[in-house]
Amino acid sequence: MLTRIDHIGIACHDLDTTVEFYRSTYGFEVLHTEVNEEQGVREAMLRINGTSDGGSSYLQLLEPVREDSAVGKWLARHGEGVHHIAFGTGDVDGDSEAIRDKGVRVLYDEPRTGTMGSRITFLHPKDCHGVLTELVTSATEH
Repeated sequence: MLTRIDHIGIACHDLDTTVEFYRSTYGFEVLHTEVNEEQGVREAMLRINGTSDGGSSYLQLLEPVREDSAVGKWLARHGEGVHHIAFGTGDVDGDSEAIRDKGVRVLYDEPRTGTMGSRITFLHPKDCHGVLTELVTSATEH
């Protein structure tokens, strides 16, 4: 089942400025950046620490590259801040099905490609006490 908090996703207007804040304020450095065209975001993963299960915890900073992306729409409604929480799992397929069987809406029929080649899906925030929740199976641990 779920093994750790994989990351906290934070929506921002300016990725470079937000990265600099977390770097200069907390000393967090960027492990990885990419543009995810499918999700419509430019993102940076800042590694916080490693865990005993071999995984890591991150902050994921998300800047929309399109106003019509999910993050772009969310940012327009809510402003900058926490967008979602992601839990790590060794089996996103099995865990999302088990959670679906408990009556929680899973937003994707099949997991999609996420950051650094991970496999992801999201759970509907209305079924998770107002929290958009992501399930992540890492391609490789960093």
